[in-house]
Amino acid sequence: MAFQLTKYQDKAARELLIKSEELLSTGNPKTLVFKAPTGSGKTIIIAEFLTRFSDDHDHSPCAFIWAAPHKLHEQSKEKLEQYFENTRAMECSFFEDLDDRQIGENEILFFNWESIRREDLIYIRENEQDNNLSSVLERTHKAGRKIILIIDESHLHAPAETSQNLKNDIAPDLIIETSATPTLPGDDNVTVQIEAVKAEEMIKKAVILNEDFKSVVRRGRTETIKSELAGSTDDTVLREALKKREELVRAYKAEGVAVNPLLLIQLPNRIGQAEEDRQTIIVRTLNDKHGISVENGKLAFYISENKENSENISRNDNEAEVLIFKQAVAHGWDCPRAHILVLFREWHSPVFSIQTLGRIMRVSEPEHGYYDNDILNFAYVYTNIDDIVIQEDIGGGYVVIHTSKRIAKYKSVELPSVHRKRHREQTRLSPLFTRLFLMEAQKYTSKDKKKKGLEKIIKPKGQRVQQAFISDWKAENIDTIAGERIQADVQIERASDMDLQRLFDYFVRKNLSPFHPEDRSVGRLKESIYKFFDKEMRMTRAEHFRDIINIVLSEDNRPHFEAVIDSAKRAYIATAEKREKEIVEDVWEVPERVAFGKGYVEAKPKKKKSVMKPFFSDERWQSEKAFIDFLDKPRNDVSWWFKNGDRDATFFAVQYKDGNDSAPFYVDFVVMMKDGSIGLFDPHGLHLADFGAKSDGLRAYIAHLKKKGRKVSGGIIANTKPDYTGQWMVYEGNGKNAREGNWDNWKQL
Repeated sequence: MAFQLTKYQDKAARELLIKSEELLSTGNPKTLVFKAPTGSGKTIIIAEFLTRFSDDHDHSPCAFIWAAPHKLHEQSKEKLEQYFENTRAMECSFFEDLDDRQIGENEILFFNWESIRREDLIYIRENEQDNNLSSVLERTHKAGRKIILIIDESHLHAPAETSQNLKNDIAPDLIIETSATPTLPGDDNVTVQIEAVKAEEMIKKAVILNEDFKSVVRRGRTETIKSELAGSTDDTVLREALKKREELVRAYKAEGVAVNPLLLIQLPNRIGQAEEDRQTIIVRTLNDKHGISVENGKLAFYISENKENSENISRNDNEAEVLIFKQAVAHGWDCPRAHILVLFREWHSPVFSIQTLGRIMRVSEPEHGYYDNDILNFAYVYTNIDDIVIQEDIGGGYVVIHTSKRIAKYKSVELPSVHRKRHREQTRLSPLFTRLFLMEAQKYTSKDKKKKGLEKIIKPKGQRVQQAFISDWKAENIDTIAGERIQADVQIERASDMDLQRLFDYFVRKNLSPFHPEDRSVGRLKESIYKFFDKEMRMTRAEHFRDIINIVLSEDNRPHFEAVIDSAKRAYIATAEKREKEIVEDVWEVPERVAFGKGYVEAKPKKKKSVMKPFFSDERWQSEKAFIDFLDKPRNDVSWWFKNGDRDATFFAVQYKDGNDSAPFYVDFVVMMKDGSIGLFDPHGLHLADFGAKSDGLRAYIAHLKKKGRKVSGGIIANTKPDYTGQWMVYEGNGKNAREGNWDNWKQL
C-alpha cells in the first residue's frame, strides 16, 4: 500500500529519527514524547520513522515493544503491516509469533497494555517453558539488541503506578510516548502543531459549539463558556443536532460526494440504572420522533456490550445516521464521516479536550481535503452542559463559539478571486522526476563543452563494476552478497542478477538525498535510468540488464550519472516549490456563515450595515474599527459591508507580486453601495514593506474589472489623522511613489 506523506508528517518522522538516535547514544534510559493531534496520522508518522530507523545504521541493533490500551494494539499492528508491506522494514509480531522466544532486530512486539499489567497473565508470570516477558527481554538483551518501548495513547496509562512499575520491569533503553495529550514530560519531544495539520486539510477547520445559540465567555480563575442551549432539554439538543445533520446531507449531495454524515451521541463510561434508563429514553426518542432505529439500520451502537450495526460504520456511504458510543471504547477509533457530537448534561464532564472532540475532527476525504461548501469543513457539537471549559491542548481558536450568518436579502456579487492551490508536499519522487531526469540527461555537457547529451559522454563498451565500489557497499552494511562471491573485477561475470540488483539499489539509495530512500523513490530513480537507456541507447532492461548495471556503476560513467541525478533532483525540488506557490482563480461570494473563536466579541453597538449578522470582532486593530464606524453611518451611500478574512477560498483575494512570485492579497473590506457598485478597501499602513506591491495589485484588479464593464472602485486607504478622526483617503498612484505624510495621489472617500 502506497502512502503519500504530507509536509508535517515527513518533518515529524525526520525529527523522531534524529532525536531517538541522540537519546539512544547517551547510554542511559531516556524518554521521547511525541505529541500529535487526532487526525494527523500519528501511526503513519511512527511507521515512517521506524522505516527510516531500520534504514539507518548509526545506532545499535534494536528491538521494539508497542504497548497500547484496549485493543488498539491490534489496529496498530494491522496499520503498520500495511505500511511495511513493500519495504519489509519491520517485522510485526504478537507474543506467540516470536522466534527463539526473543524479539528480533527491527521486530515489533505488540501488546495490550492492560493485559500485561495483570500479574496472573502467562506472559508475565514464570512458567515451565521459561516463555514469559522477562525471559524474552533477557534473551533479547543477550543477543545485543537495545529495546525501544513505544507507548501509544500514553495519556491513558503511562502515569499509573502499575504502568511505571512495568516500565521499570521492561527497562527499555528508550521510551517513545505518543499521544495528542501527553501527561508526563520527557527528555526531549517532537510536536506536530494543529495549524500544520489544518494547512494540509487533514482535519476540519474548527469545531463549532452550539451553532445559532448565543454563547458567553465567563472569565474567572477558570475561563468557562455558557451557552443558551445549556438550559434546554435533551430532546432540544438532539433535535438541533439532527437538523444540522440534514443540512450536511444536502450539502454533500450538492457537492456530488457520497458521504453520509454521522451524528455521535456519547454515553458516560460508568454503567448504572440511571444511565441505562436515559439511554432507553434516547433510543425511544430517536425512533418515535425521528424515525431512527437499529431495525431500519439508521442507529448503531459502539459500546462494549452492544455493537449493533457498527460493522463498516467508518465507510463514508454506510447507512447509519446516528451512533451511540462510549469514549473509553472509542479511543483510537477512526470514522472520518463523523461530523456532529452530542453531549448531554448529566453524562459528561464540562471539560472539552482534544480527546473529547477527536472523533469528529478528521475530514471525510483526506485525499480531497476541504470542500467548496464551507459548512462541510467544520465539525459541530451540541450540548446542554453548563459552564464548558476548553482545555489548552485543543489549540487556540479551534473550538468556535460564535457564528455570523449572511443576511437574507444578499444578492450575488460574483467577484473573481484567487487563493493558493493545495498541494501535498513532494516528500517522495513522483512520475515528474522521470521526465526531468531525461531532460537533464539531454542537456548534460562534457567538461570541455564539446559534447552534449549523457548518451554521447558515457563509455558503454567493456565497463565493469569496480572493486572499490563493491567494498564501499560492504562497508555500508546495506546487505550481504550471497556467498561473498564478488571478490574482484574478474569475478563480476559470476555475480548473480540479484547481486547486481543489490549493488544498483545501493547506488540509487546513496544518490537520493534529500529524499528518503524508501521503495517508491528508489524505484522511481531506477525507472528513470532504465528509460534513459531504452530511449537514448536502445537498451532494454529485459535484454540488457547486466550491461546497464555495469555501465552505470563503472568508474568511468558513475560520476556522469551522479551529476545528472543531482541536476534532476534540483529541478524537481524547484518545480515542487513553484507548485506550492501556485495561484488558483475562482468566483467568490460573501460566505453564508463565518465562525469565530472565544477571542471574538459581538460588536457594540450593533453594526446595522454588516452583511453578516451578528458582527463579531477581535478588536485588535484601531484602524479597522474606525473604518467600520465610518461605513456603518446611517446617512452614507453604503448598502452593506463585509469584513474579510485571510485564508483559503472562503475569503476574497486579489493577486499581487511578492518578489518574483504571485501571492493572494486578502483585501479587508468588500462594500456594496446603494447604486450597486462595489468598493474594495484595505487600511494597509504605508510603513509596511509590501504597501506598494499590494496597492498596485489591487489597482490592477480594479482596472481589469472596469474594462469588463463592472462598477468597481477602491484601493488602499488611510486616515489623515493618527487618531482616525480625520478624512478617509484612498490611494490612486503608483505604489512606489507613496510617502507617509504626503497626500499627493490620494482621493477623499
